[in-house]
Amino acid sequence: MNNLTLTLNMLRQRLTVSTIAARCYAAKPVAAVGKKKKLGKLGPIMEKKVIPVETDANKLVNYVCGSNYLKTGEDIKLKPDAEYPDWLWTLNTERIIPLEELDPDTKQYWRRLRKMALRRNNQLSKLKKF
Repeated sequence: MNNLTLTLNMLRQRLTVSTIAARCYAAKPVAAVGKKKKLGKLGPIMEKKVIPVETDANKLVNYVCGSNYLKTGEDIKLKPDAEYPDWLWTLNTERIIPLEELDPDTKQYWRRLRKMALRRNNQLSKLKKF
């Protein structure tokens, strides 16, 4: 009987300690007055910031808009075409060159071939059933 009362007392102490510990959590943070944030599955959802878009035609033609990431200063001014290197005007900006049109002796050809093979193998591995 003595052992039974000792074990019951120990169980009571453990239960009271766990309930006291459960009540000692930090208080939930209170949101600022006037700003209510919606709660999603993973917590509060932040509202998206609206980024202003440049509409001044003169500035769009003469400056690289968005190039200044600092709070002070201004965007980079565009130079005349003659001051830029010749290779800049030969870059392909229209479309991706198909594999058949690439020269097999170039590194670009083999990289593209490897990339296509990896994509194909990944697609085939998705189809396999275990």
